[in-house]
Amino acid sequence: MSLEARAASARGSFACLFSTADEYETALISERRAQGRYARSRSHWPLALFIGCALVVTGSVLFLA
Repeated sequence: MSLEARAASARGSFACLFSTADEYETALISERRAQGRYARSRSHWPLALFIGCALVVTGSVLFLA
């Protein structure tokens, strides 16, 4: 009997604190936000790449017209 009790106790210690993966992900993201990992940085690269691509498309249209 004590062996079965110990086995049940060992299985219980490996239990997860979260019942679903969604709860885990929500808690993980909340913790990372509290640490400041998802702080928004003001990078100008996306805007520069968009303008560059727009100029390339415009130049191609004008060249082929």
